[in-house]
Amino acid sequence: MIFLAIVGIIILLLIVWLVSAYNGFIKLRNKSEEAFSAMDVSLKKRYDLIPNFVETVKGYAKHESQTLDAVIKARNQAMNASSPQQKIDNDNALTGTLKSLFALTESYPELKANQNFLSLQDQLSRVEEEIAGSRRYYNGVVNKYNTKTEMFPGNILAGLFGFERKPLYEVNSEAERENVKVSF
Repeated sequence: MIFLAIVGIIILLLIVWLVSAYNGFIKLRNKSEEAFSAMDVSLKKRYDLIPNFVETVKGYAKHESQTLDAVIKARNQAMNASSPQQKIDNDNALTGTLKSLFALTESYPELKANQNFLSLQDQLSRVEEEIAGSRRYYNGVVNKYNTKTEMFPGNILAGLFGFERKPLYEVNSEAERENVKVSF
């Protein structure tokens, strides 16, 4: 009888652990999806600002169409990404082209004095700060989730219920890590 009681308690504790661990995975998965969604809202703001910014720059930098076209192309690819990993990769490419655009604007003092340009630049800078904060939060939540899916005994539970690693938001190439060169 004592043996059955001990086995029953062990089974009960195992069930409580299983439910608790499963709910922990669900909580972290939902938080990571919420974090990605919040970042997506900031990215949408950025996508909406870019055409206005490019049009303003275009008026002053007519012969720089290659850079401006690259920014618009990167924006469109980022907007049309279908998976989180594709969105991350395309957004990193867009960030790189925006760096080129900001560097380009340094060559045009009359553009930097334009009130509309300054307002757009300020809005875009604030959105970039929002995106950076959202990326940090997303990466923090995803790091907790990924750690839980890979550490024992959570990895067993993750495998049983199909919880898989999520991608971190990170710089993918050495070119993106380099400073933008501004020359006059």
